[in-house]
Amino acid sequence: MTTTSTAHFNSQYQRHLKHLKLKGLQPKTIEAYARAIRRIGARFDHRIDHLSEPQLTDYFTELLASHSWSSVKLDLYGLKFYTTHVLRQPWVAPGLIKPPRTQRLPDVVTVEEARRIFAATRVLSYQVFFFTLYSLGLRLGEGLRLQLGDIDAARARVHIRDAKGNQDRFVPLPQATLQLLRRFWQAHRNPVLLFPNRQAGLKGARIVTTPLDRGGVQTTLHKVVETCGLKKRSRPTACATAMQPT
Repeated sequence: MTTTSTAHFNSQYQRHLKHLKLKGLQPKTIEAYARAIRRIGARFDHRIDHLSEPQLTDYFTELLASHSWSSVKLDLYGLKFYTTHVLRQPWVAPGLIKPPRTQRLPDVVTVEEARRIFAATRVLSYQVFFFTLYSLGLRLGEGLRLQLGDIDAARARVHIRDAKGNQDRFVPLPQATLQLLRRFWQAHRNPVLLFPNRQAGLKGARIVTTPLDRGGVQTTLHKVVETCGLKKRSRPTACATAMQPT
């Protein structure tokens, strides 16, 4: 690896980031596609502008040995994006990867199981968050992005922004959820975020600018599910797909 090749790679990588943002991709997609270029750059000593099909075949074969199909697909899409928008070259390996077709539906908790999860969650912010996801039928990221301005109490609905496919939508707002969110806001009083980050504690919650940590939410739910003795593959999304509590 030479200083010249590293400098060229870094320059191309920055162009890659700019194109990702200009295409209006979601932050998670931007990070995945950026990570793909960092990873393949490390594998080929930062010389990735003229990779051949045999090189790509070897690389993705190695990657599949240590990563899931979903990770491999994201790296493939990230590299194709880089090739198309940064290098302005045709993709050299069409049809290289064809993941097996699988459809795995998440387990859906029952109403009674959901009540047990809420009762076993001792941290108030997580308890309110789980209840909100469950009652509104939201994905984890959708819940984390909720802001005060998204709550339309007069029309009893919630504005979900930047949902799957970059689409907005409205969902009904149960009265029980509205009352719970109002009481929760009285505790943290953040002027923007519905679920402010817990890092600064309750006293600092009103001034933080980031929402609850995704990893913290997931870890807490897994622990609560284990405490309740539930055997299902419960995730925040799975807990959100059942009926609305009353």
